[in-house]
Amino acid sequence: MSILTLQSLCMGFEDRILFRNLNLGLGAGERLALIGANGCGKTTLLKLITGELEPETGQVILGKHVRLGYSQQESNEQSGRSIFDEALAVFEPLMTIERELEHITQALQQNHSDALLHQQAELQEAYERGDGLTFRAKVKSALVGLGFPEEEHGKPAAQLSGGQQAKLRLGRLLLSGADLLLLDEPTNHLDLRALAWLEEFLRSYTGAVIMVSHDRRFLDNTATKTAELRHGRLTLYQGGYSAALQQRATQAELDRRHHDNQMAEIRRIEGIIEQQKRFNQERNYVTIASKQKQIDRLKAELVVLDGHVRELKFKFPEVMPTGNEVLRLHGLGKRFGDKVLFQNVTGLIEKSERAFLLGTNGCGKTTLLRILRRELNAEEGYFTFGAGVRTGYYDQSLSDIRSSKTILDEVWDAFRTLTQTEVRSMLGLFLFPGEDVFKQVDVLSGGERARIALLKLLLSGANVLLLDEPTNHLDIPSREALEAALMQFEGTIIAVSHDRHFISKLATKRYILLEDGLQESNDYETMFAKAEKSITKRSTPQAQKPPNEYQQKKLDAMQARKRKAALACCEQEIERLESEIAGLHEQLTQHAANYEKVLALSEELKAKEAELETQMETWEDLA
Repeated sequence: MSILTLQSLCMGFEDRILFRNLNLGLGAGERLALIGANGCGKTTLLKLITGELEPETGQVILGKHVRLGYSQQESNEQSGRSIFDEALAVFEPLMTIERELEHITQALQQNHSDALLHQQAELQEAYERGDGLTFRAKVKSALVGLGFPEEEHGKPAAQLSGGQQAKLRLGRLLLSGADLLLLDEPTNHLDLRALAWLEEFLRSYTGAVIMVSHDRRFLDNTATKTAELRHGRLTLYQGGYSAALQQRATQAELDRRHHDNQMAEIRRIEGIIEQQKRFNQERNYVTIASKQKQIDRLKAELVVLDGHVRELKFKFPEVMPTGNEVLRLHGLGKRFGDKVLFQNVTGLIEKSERAFLLGTNGCGKTTLLRILRRELNAEEGYFTFGAGVRTGYYDQSLSDIRSSKTILDEVWDAFRTLTQTEVRSMLGLFLFPGEDVFKQVDVLSGGERARIALLKLLLSGANVLLLDEPTNHLDIPSREALEAALMQFEGTIIAVSHDRHFISKLATKRYILLEDGLQESNDYETMFAKAEKSITKRSTPQAQKPPNEYQQKKLDAMQARKRKAALACCEQEIERLESEIAGLHEQLTQHAANYEKVLALSEELKAKEAELETQMETWEDLA
């Protein structure tokens, strides 16, 4: 079933074109990862799909009766409802049917009419068709999966923090039953357990999904396709982010070889033209004209190589060495009122270690970093830094990068020993070239402010880095640049992060922050797998009361109709795939002498045949 079709979309702002001639098709069950550098147009594309923006040219075509869900970032209205009721409001149509059925039941006790019985039967069927038997269990399991304990479901939603509000909005969206979900950074504010639940939910989702995310592991675990926006073009790959990188590298090498062959042929023909010009005979000019036409044709068909995109690339300078003992924690404890956040936090961080603090949202990881920064006081215990320690702090909220200053002044005012030329040179490395340094800080995006914070951290000369979610706001190339720089950093790192790829790449030690202290965990992958398994089990809706005989008949009839419709749809897909496979075989015969074309066609044929095999298996199950 076609969910979404984009045809020849072109979009730009002022003198900048974001993309042109963009085409895409998306069917039920497909999960598309939309990737690209910050500012390339990913969010704009989502807004074109929702209709919030209009394309300059081209069309956005949604399938018939397709319901759209979009994870917008505005805060919830303060409705006064509880967390559970706020999520349950997604199912208001079902609750309306419940109330109507209750009124009919009461009316039937007074007047046993055929009209009322007929109305009751219709409403009951609509209720069951809309998951009326399970929707409350779904709401409960979704909230628990996203990190809202069942005992807190009665808490007023208005009391939630900004991050919790974002999770509640995500939960409502996932429960909405939309046929097409547009998820813009859905992993923000999610801890390890919530990530596991979200991935499991999306893998079993029957609708289509477009995900904009910089979480590489999340995209690998959920995406069936990856589309990259680069140089105004959309390129489609099979699989998640890692698979897309491999395919892009392979295609780039094929393009380079083809381009080199074309250029060699152009130079050969140009040599013939020069030779013919030296003969200076009338017939030679006929040959020259013919050869020039060949060159023009080859140049028109010339493969355009992927241009270079400026990406963040930097390294930390040498830092003063510290003693072997960098940080010792002695029974630290913190509480807010009667609530104990953590206690008995004891441990030792040594020179050159890269220690990561892990744990559920709200367990106190950021609070612990702020205690180490002496922004907060601990109620019990103490800590000591070793000899020669000079700390630098990265604040995930970027609260210290908010001012009406220019970018240049924001950095230069903090490091007056540098010359303006030196500061501008460093800003250029952090993707603020030329006149961009005169932009005001308070109009910058989160990603731009994050790069300023990283530059200030680099210039600080700190030999112990306290990093609170440093990959937030960064696109994938910038995350990879940060990883490379931190791998070469000679000092010590104490970091809080939920980015699993980032953790796996860097961490030499991992600590889970629990209420009663720190627990070292050297096997992060196993820890995540266990969390994923427990979440999958817990997020399964609780068994409902068995339906009565009348309800069972209705359920059986509904399932039979669904199976018949699915069978017809499957047969149509098989017919389409068989036709496309026959066409590919014909093209292989036509282009047998073209190695690159044969390779591309063979890959497409392999994918189509695998899809056909899957459809045939589905047909056998249904039939």
